[in-house]
Amino acid sequence: MSEATGVTAARGFRAAGVAAGIKKSGRADLALVVNDGPRTEAAGVVTRNKVKAAPVLWTQQVLTTGALRAVVLNSGGANACTGPQGFRTAHATAEKVAEVLGCGAVEVAVCSTGLIGEQLPVGTVLAGVEKAAGELAATPEAGTAVAAAIMTTDTVPKQAHVTDPAGWTIGGTTKGAGMIAPSMATMLTVLTTDAVVEQPMLDAALREAVRYSFDRLDIDGSMSTNDTVLVLASGASGVLADPAVFTAALTRVCRDLAEQMQADAEGVTKRITVRVSGAASEDDAVTVARTIARDSLVKTAMFGSDPNWGRIVAAAGYADAQLDPERLDVTINGVLLCRGAVVAGDRADCDLSGPDVTIEVELGLTGGADGNTAEIRTTDLSHAYVEENSAYSS
Repeated sequence: MSEATGVTAARGFRAAGVAAGIKKSGRADLALVVNDGPRTEAAGVVTRNKVKAAPVLWTQQVLTTGALRAVVLNSGGANACTGPQGFRTAHATAEKVAEVLGCGAVEVAVCSTGLIGEQLPVGTVLAGVEKAAGELAATPEAGTAVAAAIMTTDTVPKQAHVTDPAGWTIGGTTKGAGMIAPSMATMLTVLTTDAVVEQPMLDAALREAVRYSFDRLDIDGSMSTNDTVLVLASGASGVLADPAVFTAALTRVCRDLAEQMQADAEGVTKRITVRVSGAASEDDAVTVARTIARDSLVKTAMFGSDPNWGRIVAAAGYADAQLDPERLDVTINGVLLCRGAVVAGDRADCDLSGPDVTIEVELGLTGGADGNTAEIRTTDLSHAYVEENSAYSS
């Protein structure tokens, strides 16, 4: 048996991933994660998109209780922009999970991913819930089955975990390969822990972790309708977690999962880190880094292995942030190419032949590298990205 790295890494959780028949391909498309307790604290973060899918609206409601027994997830259909019938489907799915587990529907979160605008086959989904309930297990294989069942354009399942010396564990799984921008677009994440944590602390830890992980991943600037990150705490370890230690561990897991999404992004040939320092504020650092990460000319230059620092300077210049061109420096993969918005190095010395690119932008407004900093992860804009997103409806 392999080591548990996903949602079953923490004690007190069972899971299953099955082929319910939602996807025409016959691949796995429905997953169930169950918290067997003894505690059921939960917290979540959802998309900031004003158009929210029916399962997001349902999950927002049930999260107000601060407790969850289960999460049911499907791929193969987003159940977004589906009107009252879509919400009834989400409600019926939660009711079915509640029926098979012997709990209340208010204890069940619902997540969906896939094509926007089409109704889910509710009968197929409910039969899939029954099937998944019959396969629930606390094994590593069950956790991996969940990771596989929520994939859409992902090419590999994504899982991570950490175990603290005090004796508690955090595990998690995610999906997402495109439409990734602030608020975790087109991504679903389920995190589990057996630590003893009070709900307000769990909520605060999740928001901090998301801020420095998923919200710092920006593949293409798009924001979907279904983004959801959930954390469930079983308390099965019996160990009370220190808030700071727990938050740091949760952030590590989320960053690991975010990096896996970056590596598996649609059409990726370059994994790009944009690091901005010396900004007037942390918010300005984030804004400049995100503007550079989203700029199509920067992304296509990286695809062509061209250390075109002029495009980076131009992107920084139109960001909605304080900037002084005479203090603006750009370094790419360790080679200083621009100082004070003027050429400072030979592009031929900058090797971009490998898959990893680090763009460092010093704004020179506060404290140098120790000043206000931010890091955004992104990818290049390749032929394969365009081809995939012109052929795949989302």
